[in-house]
Amino acid sequence: MLDDASSPTLQAVTAAGPAAAHRLQPLLHDLVSTVLAPTVALSGEDGQIRPAGVQGVFHADSRALSQATLTIDGREPEAVGHAPQGPGATRFVTLARWLGDPVPDPTVRIERFRQVVPGGMEERVEIVSSATVPVTAVVSLELGCDFAPIEVVKSGGDTAEAAPERTAPGEISWHSGGVRVTATGTGARAEFTGSTGSAGSAGSAVSAVSTGYARTGFLRWPVELAPRGRVTLSWRVEVHDPQAVVTAPGRPAEWAVGEGEPRVVAGDHRLSRLFEQSMDDLRSLRLAETAAPGDTFLGAGVPWFLTLFGRDSIWAARMLLPLGTELAMGTLRVLARRQGTKIDPGSGEAPGKIMHELRRHDFAVEGNGLYLPAAYYGTIDATPLWIGLLHDAWRWGAPAEEIAALLPHLQAALGWLGGPADPDGDGFIEYVDTSGRGLANQGWKDSGDALRFHDGRQAQPPIALVEVQGYAHQAARQGADLLEAFGRPGAARWREHAAALAERFRARFWVDGPSGRFPALALDRDKRPVDALTSNIGHLLGTGLLTGPEEAQIADLLVSPEMAGGFGLRTMSANAGGFSPLSYHCGSIWAHDTAIVVAGLARAGFATHAATLAEGLLAAGETFGYRLPELFGGDDRSALGRPVPYPAACRPQAWSAAAAVTIVHAALGLYPDVPGGRLLLRPLAGAPLGAVSARGLRVAGAEVSAAVDREGEVVVTGLPGGISTERAST
Repeated sequence: MLDDASSPTLQAVTAAGPAAAHRLQPLLHDLVSTVLAPTVALSGEDGQIRPAGVQGVFHADSRALSQATLTIDGREPEAVGHAPQGPGATRFVTLARWLGDPVPDPTVRIERFRQVVPGGMEERVEIVSSATVPVTAVVSLELGCDFAPIEVVKSGGDTAEAAPERTAPGEISWHSGGVRVTATGTGARAEFTGSTGSAGSAGSAVSAVSTGYARTGFLRWPVELAPRGRVTLSWRVEVHDPQAVVTAPGRPAEWAVGEGEPRVVAGDHRLSRLFEQSMDDLRSLRLAETAAPGDTFLGAGVPWFLTLFGRDSIWAARMLLPLGTELAMGTLRVLARRQGTKIDPGSGEAPGKIMHELRRHDFAVEGNGLYLPAAYYGTIDATPLWIGLLHDAWRWGAPAEEIAALLPHLQAALGWLGGPADPDGDGFIEYVDTSGRGLANQGWKDSGDALRFHDGRQAQPPIALVEVQGYAHQAARQGADLLEAFGRPGAARWREHAAALAERFRARFWVDGPSGRFPALALDRDKRPVDALTSNIGHLLGTGLLTGPEEAQIADLLVSPEMAGGFGLRTMSANAGGFSPLSYHCGSIWAHDTAIVVAGLARAGFATHAATLAEGLLAAGETFGYRLPELFGGDDRSALGRPVPYPAACRPQAWSAAAAVTIVHAALGLYPDVPGGRLLLRPLAGAPLGAVSARGLRVAGAEVSAAVDREGEVVVTGLPGGISTERAST
C-alpha cells in the first residue's frame, strides 16, 4: 500500500530541474510509535521528537508537532529503555549521568510517561535522584510545529516551521488554516528564542514572525531535588482541527473489555504475547468518520495510512470476526455510504464500486506525477472483498436486519462485478489507471514494480490479477447465497457467473514453471500469463476457484524453501528474476499476506502447512517486540537468524495486528454458519503451536470459549441455542 506510482523511494524534480536533490522517504524502523487514532507520536527510542524525517505528533494526516526535545541544563538525557504501556501509552527511561554523585552508577534517572489521546498528547516527566547531594537544574522542552501534510513528509519533501502566534504563561500556540495547536506546561514558563539569541517574554501576545524570533518555543522548569528526592513535571499538546475527516469513535471497543476481554493461552507462549500486544494495537487504530461517527472501522496503519482504506479496513475487520461482528458491520456501512454512483476516470469511481482511501484533501506527491483525489476509488479488490465481509459477518451471526439494510449495496457491488470491473469483456476482473495520475497497480501489491514475469520483466496494464479472480468468484457465490437467503432475485445468475469464471481461469491462468504447475500472478495487457511464482496464489485457497488436487499443489509450493525460507511467506519466490528481499512486494514478507494464506490452508485441511507459516510469523513477532510491522525482509532464516526490518514499514498496522487473531482462529478451527445452525470444527491438530485456548470469542453475539489440545480435541462452551457442533472430515 504505497500511494505512489513507483516505489517507497520517491524521486522529486523541483524547480531546480533534473539536477534537483534525490528525495528519500523517511525511515521508520528505529522509531517508537505511540498511537490512539487519529493521533500518533513518533519519536526516537529515548522519547525525543526531533525535527527530522517523520518524527512528530500527527493528527488526521497532518503533523501537529515537529519537535518536542527535552534537555536538562542544555543536554539531552541518554536512553536506556522504553516499553509500551497499553493503547496510546509508552514509557521511556533515560539518564542524566552528569548530575548527582560523581560515581560510576547513574544517580539521576528520567522517566517520560507518554499518553496519546485523540486530538493530543500528554506527558509526565519524573526526575528521580538517588544521589546523596542536592540536584539543581533547568529542564527545557523545545517545541516546533510545521503543519506538514502526511504526503509531504512521506515523500521527503521540504517543510517550514510555523511561528508561535503568541505566548502566555506556560502556553505556546500555532495556527494555520483553521487548525490550532496549543502546548501547555504545568508550572512552566513559555518562551521563544530570537534568531539572535534574544528571548521573547512569556506574556507577549505578538507574532514571532513580526518580531524576527525563531520558530520554536520553549517550556522551562527550574527544578531542585533533595538527596534521594524526585520531582514530577507535566505538559500536554492539544489539536483543534475542524477539517479532519476521521475522528475517534464515541464508543468502547467492539470486542469485550475487562472480564470478558479476549484472552489466549497457548503452549507456544509467543502466540499469547503476540495476541495481547496485537489487541492493544487494534484498539489504538479504531476510527470513525467525523461526519458519521456512529460506525467504527480500523485505520490502516501508522503513520502513512491512519485513515479509511477500503481493502485494509475490510481485511482487518474480516480477520477479527471471531471477536464479534460489530466492527465488520461498521466497516461495511462506512464504505457503503461512499459506494460509487458515477463514472469518474479521475477518481476511479464507478457505480457500485467500493472506495480505496479517504483523505482530508487531495493527495499529491511533488515530482512523480501522483495525484489522488481526497476520495479515491483506485482499487480492483475492495468491492469483491466488501461482498465477502458482508457474507462472513452474516455467517458469524450479525443481526439479520443489519444485513438486510445493506442488500441494495450488495446488488450494486455485484453489478460492478459484472460490468465496469471487466472493461474489455473478456470475463476477467482487470484494472488500468486511465487518468495517468493514479495508482499504476491497484491490487494489494500496488507498487509500480510489483508485477513481474519470472525473468524479472515488468508486466504492463491492463492487468487481471490472480487473487482478484478468486475474490470475484467467491463474491459471486457468496452474493448469490445472500440474495437467496433474503428472498432477492438473481442468485442463479451469479452462481452461473462464478462457474463460467472458474472455467475461464483454469484455461488461461495455469502455467508450467521451474517449480512445477501453478496459477500465474496475472494476465498482462496482451493476455499473457505473468509467470512468476508469488504469494498471491495462496489467496485462492477457500475461494472455490480451485479443485482439491489444485489446492494441494499450491499448498506444497507455498511452504517450499523458495517461498517459506524466511519468517513467513515471501511475496515472490526467491528463485524469480525480480526477487529482492527488501523490495516492497517482490520478495518481502507481509504478516497479513501470510495470515490470509494460513487461514486458507487451515480451512482446506493442510494443518502442517498452515502451522509452518504461522510459526514463521511468531518468530518474527518475537523479534519485533510482538508488534508485527506492515512488512519485513524476506531474507532466508540462515542469513541473520532474525528478520531484517523493512525501513519504511508502518507499525502498528491493522491487518498485521489482526494476523494474531487469524492464527488463533486457525488453531482453534471454529467455522460458524449461524443461519444454518451449525459450527464446523477443524483445528490444527498436532500443530507446533501446541494446545491453545481462548475466551472472549463471539458467535451470534454470545461470548464463547474454546480450547484445543495437542491431539486436536476441541471443547467449545457458551454457544447460543440452536447451534450444534460438527467435526470436519479429514
